[in-house]
Amino acid sequence: MILESFKLDGKVAIVTGANTGLGQGMCVALAEAGAKVAGVARRDCSETAKLVEAAGGEFFEVIADLSSTEPIERIVESVVAHYGRVDILVNNAGVIKREDADKYTIEDWDTVVNVNQKVVFFLSQAVAKRMIEAKHGGKIINIASMLSYQGGIRVPAYTASKSAIIGLTRALANEWAKYGINVNGIAPGYMATNNTAQLRDDEKRNDEILGRIPAGRWGTPDDMKGAVVFLASDAASYVNGFTLAVDGGWLSR
Repeated sequence: MILESFKLDGKVAIVTGANTGLGQGMCVALAEAGAKVAGVARRDCSETAKLVEAAGGEFFEVIADLSSTEPIERIVESVVAHYGRVDILVNNAGVIKREDADKYTIEDWDTVVNVNQKVVFFLSQAVAKRMIEAKHGGKIINIASMLSYQGGIRVPAYTASKSAIIGLTRALANEWAKYGINVNGIAPGYMATNNTAQLRDDEKRNDEILGRIPAGRWGTPDDMKGAVVFLASDAASYVNGFTLAVDGGWLSR
């Protein structure tokens, strides 16, 4: 039966940025599908743990600051030590710094690019090495953005990093498909999370954004659940290097 292909029983998933927002929602979704979840975040993930456990899942917290590559090996080693393996990686952690392009600082640029691009590659590399050594394949899911396709306003580093994510997803898919590792992406539309609070609080910008979304509303973490479970499952075993937009139709306009 096709629904069996969507089950994640016995799989172990690492989700970065797991303490809130989209990361929290994807942790719950993966647990609901049967996976054991390791959540990585700078801050306490107790709320996410409660939600995962309420869904009947298991949650392992890894506190790490992904502003640099320093904690990567510790993250992977601790998850493998706790669960014995890693099958799924969701690169969700990200930061955004808003400023006019002519005033953007080197420090802000490096902060955004390090988290959104550099750490994504090297964490993917570390996890892929484990998957290749174990010879059981796996799934890597990179969280992109609508600004992977568009320029945006006052977010040059974020746009650059999220545009890079689509290219990186394709490049890694090309190299790692032969090992049974599927690398794909999800590009969320305008979601009601802490990253978009400033936009939603601006009545003019909020109205402009809603006016372009055919679905007529901001997205929620629940809207990501189907996409992440699909790409993490055997149902997506022949999907490689593709980034799926979950945007309420934003790109169709």
